[in-house]
Amino acid sequence: MASTMTAELVPAWVDVRRLAVAGFLARYREPTLSAYRLDMRVFLAWCDEVGLEPLKAARPHLDLYLRHLEAQGHAVATIARRFGTVASLYRYAVIDGHLPTNPADAVTRPKVPWEGQRRTVLHPLEFAAVLSAARSAGPVEHALVALLGMLGLRVSEACAADISDIRYEAGYEILHMLGKGAKPADIPLPIPVLRAVHAAVAGRSHGPILTSRSGRRMDRAAATRSLQRVAKAAGVHRPISPHGLRRTFCTTGLVAGVALRDMQYAMRHADPLTTLRYDTAKANLDRHASHTVAAYLAGMSAG
Repeated sequence: MASTMTAELVPAWVDVRRLAVAGFLARYREPTLSAYRLDMRVFLAWCDEVGLEPLKAARPHLDLYLRHLEAQGHAVATIARRFGTVASLYRYAVIDGHLPTNPADAVTRPKVPWEGQRRTVLHPLEFAAVLSAARSAGPVEHALVALLGMLGLRVSEACAADISDIRYEAGYEILHMLGKGAKPADIPLPIPVLRAVHAAVAGRSHGPILTSRSGRRMDRAAATRSLQRVAKAAGVHRPISPHGLRRTFCTTGLVAGVALRDMQYAMRHADPLTTLRYDTAKANLDRHASHTVAAYLAGMSAG
């Protein structure tokens, strides 16, 4: 009897909302899933606070949600990301037949210039110092920095890599892995990385490549702490994250002359614009196109 009365007090749209949110989140895997879950909790809590049925929201409601996020003092990048999650929810709600139109389409979203974001990238000399400090810290630390900064792996990919994922093919030691979105990838291990990996494996035939001090698989938090200790020992006092080494890999490659298409393939990006966003040295005056153009035009008039 009590359960029947409880069911009568719950609006019917709550179940539809749960279905829509669950269907939206089911499209993603970690670590994106955790970020989107957080964004959805924030949005749904606001809807409950103002008495809004989420699947009946209109453009003015979503504009008010943006103003709410701004009033909370969030950074523009955070606001853009959280609203982007909400907009994706409504986009898939239309696809799944829960809504006829997307109310977020007409909302003016905050624009975040990529260059204006604080994204740490190590200078090649800084990375060399970090790599040296990692080598002194131990074989696991050395392998971690090599996998992140010399292969451009995501920290989740590096932590998930197993010894059995290393194969020999076409004259190379290959790391076979599942990347973001469960996309398979075969990445050749350059000699410096291969040496670091072999030292971390230390003769083991199975299990994870990267292990914690307890001997278990290293996780994201342990990898972050390890990298921060190594960076501090190397004299790098700016905050550096595992993803900062992935950005370092991309930026260094493009500065060194790796073609954009090749770097896009190495980064495993679907869109080359995403790869360009990782290039934090775009403003490097040594790379400015004016040097090449001026030298070409001057050569034309030299005769």
